[in-house]
Amino acid sequence: MTAFTVTLVLVVAAAGLLRWRRPAWYWLTFGVTLATLRVLVRYASVMDACGLAMPPSRWRLALARATNRPVPESRPPRILRLRPTRTGLVLRLKLRPGQDAFDVAAASDRLRHSFGMYGVTSREVRSGVVEVRMTGYDVLKRVQMPAKTDTRPMRVPVALREDGAVHYRDYRAIPHALTLGATESGKSVYQRNLVAGLAPMDVALVGIDCKQGVELFPLARRFSALADNPDTAAKLLEALVARMEGVYQLIRSEQRITADVPDAEIAADIWDLPDHLRPTPVVVLVDEVAELALFATKEEEKRRDRIVTALVRLAQLGRAAGIYLEICGQRFGSELGKGITMLRAQLTGRTAHRVNDETSANMAFGDISPDAVLAAIQIPAEMRGVAIAGDSTGGWHRIRAPHTSLRQAVNTCNRHAHQTPGLPELAPFRPALTGPPAAVVSLSKTAPATA
Repeated sequence: MTAFTVTLVLVVAAAGLLRWRRPAWYWLTFGVTLATLRVLVRYASVMDACGLAMPPSRWRLALARATNRPVPESRPPRILRLRPTRTGLVLRLKLRPGQDAFDVAAASDRLRHSFGMYGVTSREVRSGVVEVRMTGYDVLKRVQMPAKTDTRPMRVPVALREDGAVHYRDYRAIPHALTLGATESGKSVYQRNLVAGLAPMDVALVGIDCKQGVELFPLARRFSALADNPDTAAKLLEALVARMEGVYQLIRSEQRITADVPDAEIAADIWDLPDHLRPTPVVVLVDEVAELALFATKEEEKRRDRIVTALVRLAQLGRAAGIYLEICGQRFGSELGKGITMLRAQLTGRTAHRVNDETSANMAFGDISPDAVLAAIQIPAEMRGVAIAGDSTGGWHRIRAPHTSLRQAVNTCNRHAHQTPGLPELAPFRPALTGPPAAVVSLSKTAPATA
């Protein structure tokens, strides 16, 4: 009996230590089993208390009266599947007649407290079926991306969502995006994750960094073109517009719209072209958009109008030509001048890190979701990298990118420098690099560096 007591005390102490120091390990060893039992045992009573159990139907009441049986109890949604994950549980429910997905979403906070989980979110899978995702611990406190992700061409895993799912930046689904955030909010780390994810892919990276290139020029070996001042940026954007027009001419020449050509073979963008004819897609990263829009003299105003006009044209027409915009900034409002709101309307993807005022959050989500605005202004200053990601559909998620140092991003870009395509239109803006490629510096203090 003494040995059993000692063993039990050690197990409880180990579980408490893991829960405090390594919540992910605690969840995989103890938490998932305890949470599953808690959900299954409490399910009926919790659903009834949260107002998610439907009263018996008329025919059940009539049958009970006819057979002289007790009044049947209310029935909760039926569990179709309960699946443990590395961060929580996924519960798929079949709704009863009279219920809808909003009922479950409205009760999410009550379900979180009742089941003892860290977070609960829900989404409608199809008519009558709702998926409830529960997280067992704060997955955003120490972000650990899964070893395997669903990576596809032009689809990059960049962050982890609060429900434990991976947040992807899919350029073919959402061509252009806007990223806002105050100083030291985590925009640079988010951008490094994006560049590191794009580096192994067949894509041309174009950077505009008007902070004298301090953010993007260390990654120059993987960039096909870079600009570090507004004058060069204006010429670079006009060169991209010229490339876009050339790509459209190529698509038109390959359409071959005749009666004997199947619909699936009619080209409308670069992804409909054969592989040997398809131009290399281009991702344009603008580090601080306000530096392109501000002006102090008449000459600078003319340059600013050229830049904004080119950006608007690329945002409106660039998708089919395989040109995608990734625009970052601290603010992106009408005070930056004419054309800015037109540009913002074309940026479907929205990501807002910590902002200093509600107006900045409204610039990202004011025309999409008021709830996302409220979530963005509630991000604490000590949680760098936490952001709200949404799109024009109104849906949004709280995300956090894993910390990627500048050295890690440089190592990745140097490792894939041979994949940097040379585009004739952008040749004048190719960063000038002297000497051999920089060595990939080891991130370990003991392991030797490898080239």
